[in-house]
Amino acid sequence: MSRIGRLPIPVPSGVTVKIDGDTVVVKGPKGELSSNLPEYTDAAVEGSEILITRSSDLRQARANHGLARALINNMVVGVSQGFQKSLEVIGIGYRADVKGNQLVLNLGYSHLVEYPIPDGISISVDKQNKVTVEGIDKQQVGQVAAVIRGFRKPDHYKGKGVRYSGEHVRLKAGKSA
Repeated sequence: MSRIGRLPIPVPSGVTVKIDGDTVVVKGPKGELSSNLPEYTDAAVEGSEILITRSSDLRQARANHGLARALINNMVVGVSQGFQKSLEVIGIGYRADVKGNQLVLNLGYSHLVEYPIPDGISISVDKQNKVTVEGIDKQQVGQVAAVIRGFRKPDHYKGKGVRYSGEHVRLKAGKSA
């Protein structure tokens, strides 16, 4: 049995889970998320826990067992607590700012990089160099953070660019004379 899939998912107070066929809808104080279960998996609410079962012992069924549990757990955590990713803008003259519904980045290019903030995501900037991406959908938060980081990945010679908070960038030695 899957070590991840067999674990029950605790449902905190204030969160409601509705399972209709292969569709799971999770509502909480921060919003509502819905998803379809992967094939070969079933979900059931028992008390204040969600249990995931698989219908067969095929290789794909075993793989989907843990996947289904992780996806539903992320939905429950998202609507109750939310997710966030922090980024740092490092470099002289590099800065970030939120103007209206756009994140405006000055990353050393000849133009400003303007990124429209998607629905369901909130972005805040602290001290012009710390960007925080928050939302209830873990996949969407990670994707938005990756897109922002992709505008100017960290340079391996000077360390300039956009990086995740706590990310270690190994600096290469420059030219030797």
